[in-house]
Order: sequence, then C-alpha cells, then structure tokens
Amino acid sequence: MTKLDYKKNLKELYAPPSDRVVRTVVPPLQYLMIDGDGDPNTSPVYQRAVECLFALAYTIKFATKRGPKAIDYGVMPLEGLWWAEDMSTFSVKRKADWKWTMMIMQPEVVDRTVVEVAIGEVRRKKGLADLDRLRFETLDEGVCAQTMHLGPFTEEGPTVVRVHDFVHAKGALRGKHHEIYLSDVRKADPRRWKTVIRQPMTERV
Repeated sequence: MTKLDYKKNLKELYAPPSDRVVRTVVPPLQYLMIDGDGDPNTSPVYQRAVECLFALAYTIKFATKRGPKAIDYGVMPLEGLWWAEDMSTFSVKRKADWKWTMMIMQPEVVDRTVVEVAIGEVRRKKGLADLDRLRFETLDEGVCAQTMHLGPFTEEGPTVVRVHDFVHAKGALRGKHHEIYLSDVRKADPRRWKTVIRQPMTERV
C-alpha cells in the first residue's frame, strides 16, 4: 500500500504564511466541480453541492485504495471560486448575488474513468440528483498571490484587501477569488478557522 500526503507534497499551496502575502505558481490541478449561485449560508443548492462533492471524493479515495495501484491518500479540503457578474457589486452584503464553483482537488492517480465509475456508485447508493451538475476539470491558475486567513469568514475583508494590495503593487487581478477551507467548521472554534485566500494575478513586466 502506497500512502500519499498531498497537503504535505503541496505545502506551498495549502499552507501559506498568515503574517504576509506571498507569490506562488499554482500548477494545473484537476478538480471535482459544481457551479451554483446564491448565499452559501442559506442556499440549499450550496449545501447539496458540498454533500455531493464529498460523497464522490470519498468514494473515489476508497476505490483508489482498493484498486490495482493500491494508493491511499487523504481527501483534500473543500475549495471555492467566488465572483459576481458585475464585480463592482461583489460584496459580503449582497451574498444572494454571488456566483460560485465549489470543488475538491483530485490526485493525478484519478482519471475520468475512475470518476465516472464512482459517480455511478454514489448515484446507486445515495441518489444525489446534483451529480448531474458535477464536472471533472483541470484548473490552471498560474501565478497567484495568497495568504492564510485565521478566524471566521466574516472577518476575511482585511485579509482580502492585503492580498489585493500585494497584487496591485506587482500587476493586476486576474481570474476568480479562490478560498480553501482547511478547518472543520462544525467542530473548530471560529477564531481558529484556517482559510487560504488566493488571487490569480498578472505580473507587470
């Protein structure tokens, strides 16, 4: 049995410092993805999307562990891309207008065939209708600025500003606001929540 720790192998991407913003280059990574819109705190569509992603991610993990390559790994954390049709209106006060893509990164040992077989298994066992909305795609973010936010989501504002200030000092914003949720919000003290705040950027020549 081969055991892989992708959080450790990709430490630069999943464990940035909290005391400063850093530049990093994110390689192309493959994800299970579901798109949606609306306030994540109240939207049943959002809750179903998260349930669907984790059900499939764990099914894939155990299938890979039982498979011929016998590779075991920890399921990666939930991640989210957030935006609005008009980014000038993107505000925590208007969450109902938010667009989002929720996703979970998949190791390179996972391919489309594995995903399709796992979708069939989850469909039989759980009957999750949102499986029809799921995508398995590669995201290539390239050069990004990122930092670790410590604390509740409602206090992310100043952290996001620091990331944007870093980007503007070196170039321009590009792509979608990206967050990675490292804490179990059902159990952890909100003051100790860890969230990676990432922003793709174009560097000034």
